[in-house]
Amino acid sequence: MQLALSDGRIAELGYCYNVLPGESVAALVDQIRRICGPVRARLGVARLGVGLWIARDAATELIRDPAARRQLAAALAAEQLYCFTLNGFPYGGFHAPRVKEQVFEPSWAQPARLDYTLDLATILAELLPDDVANGSISTVPIDSAQTDRAAARDGLARAADGLAAIAQRTGRRIELAVEPEPGAGFERATELATYLRGSNVGICFDCCHAAVVGEDPAAALAALAAAGVRCAKIQISSALVAREPERDAAALAALAEPRYFHQVRSDRGSAMDLPDALESLDRGSPWRIHFHVPVHRAELAGFATTRDAIAPVLAAAIATLGPLPHLEVETYTWGVLPTADRATGDSALVDGIANELRWAIDELANHGAHPR
Repeated sequence: MQLALSDGRIAELGYCYNVLPGESVAALVDQIRRICGPVRARLGVARLGVGLWIARDAATELIRDPAARRQLAAALAAEQLYCFTLNGFPYGGFHAPRVKEQVFEPSWAQPARLDYTLDLATILAELLPDDVANGSISTVPIDSAQTDRAAARDGLARAADGLAAIAQRTGRRIELAVEPEPGAGFERATELATYLRGSNVGICFDCCHAAVVGEDPAAALAALAAAGVRCAKIQISSALVAREPERDAAALAALAEPRYFHQVRSDRGSAMDLPDALESLDRGSPWRIHFHVPVHRAELAGFATTRDAIAPVLAAAIATLGPLPHLEVETYTWGVLPTADRATGDSALVDGIANELRWAIDELANHGAHPR
């Protein structure tokens, strides 16, 4: 949905639907009708933005078949939804039994990542409504195991050229936004800004990731501005905090599910995944855990969250001159949360997502952004 500031700038707010597993056009259309539309209705708003996850297989379908693109656009319109951003991070299999390190593949050093991203941009340019100035695509971090960062940067440069060509052809500007992430080659936006300087590629600032690594948002956005790198997208997200990991060892072990990485940071060390932290990390100081949890929750399963770290990110973004970053609530873990908090069934998921968006709308109102 669109929210307006007193200075006339517009913020686009939506939800990231990588929480849903479908990887075909038929599945996307079904999800729009079954989940995305009912979320809008539950919120009681006339029109709502969405951030779709279009996996490689679905993107191939859409590129090859104009009728499929028309079907997707018609499903969005029927539910009074519009797509302004895409999550181009997971290539496919994001809801497989085990994702972990596979989520970083293919890297930006591989042609498959470039091809996939430009296909997404072509699709988004067609879906983007007339009253949205530009689209955005968040993408995979630069992996810590990346052996050829020069090749990855070349891939990003080729993507920037491809996006410029799409803008020239369609009149639609699509921004590419690389995510910093705990355990990736660049954990902080400040570090990534130096790498991306002069690339015409932006950054996706994930609130959960920043909270885990302890990055100050005002300093990060100032570093981006100094480097001439745009913050194209902010993912409104929240991490878990274990204040007494020694006491909570059993509860932490219950969170160590096998699908996703849950990187851990503390003042005394770090671990790439929660099971590793339970085996090796010092338990004498609080742990910040990369486990996306519903943003409206101040606590979950007896643990604190980093919800309060979201407000400074929004404040820093609004204080930065120029067009606002796209805003996307991202909690992809509804299916792997502790049993008592897990969304079981469509109605529960719709309720949960609507509660998150309602909280985000109220939080943005605190910063002077109100629905148009």
